[in-house]
Amino acid sequence: MPRPNRAALVTAGALVALAAASGCTSGPGPSPTLSATPAGTPTTTPGETLLTDEIAEDTAVGALAPGFPESLVPVPPDAEVLVSSSEPLPDGRLRISLNVRTPQDTGGLLEAVRVPLVAAGFTESAPPVPEAGLAAQTTFSRSDGTELLVVGVLDRDGLRTMTLGGTVAAPAP
Repeated sequence: MPRPNRAALVTAGALVALAAASGCTSGPGPSPTLSATPAGTPTTTPGETLLTDEIAEDTAVGALAPGFPESLVPVPPDAEVLVSSSEPLPDGRLRISLNVRTPQDTGGLLEAVRVPLVAAGFTESAPPVPEAGLAAQTTFSRSDGTELLVVGVLDRDGLRTMTLGGTVAAPAP
């Protein structure tokens, strides 16, 4: 069976985090998944799986991935890491993602991310209104946009789920 790519794992992790934050649960037995019929209409088929138990070496569930730039993007206080990744790119940058859940308020959560990024020379650019369904949304950029991080915060049932992702310069060894 082919190994899922990092983007699929990170996306799956974010979806799991959002489902958990929304209170979704699954019952016993295999979860149904989508498959296409000859007419192209999606249907569910019990027993099919989308993910394997293999996790890419650049990804970690419940912890920071190896090489994650924690000094630039620290885990906010009282936050539980759901999934993270840190993929070295050929041009010397890192493609990173971080998904956390916390009871911390939205403002404090964003401030915990903002302070180290702004201190490192990133500029923040928040939309006037976050996308529908998000409690907050902002973007941080540096180096004429070659380093770019997008942050979204979902607020459900007294918990915040933050998803952060993008590219940054790899830290000096």
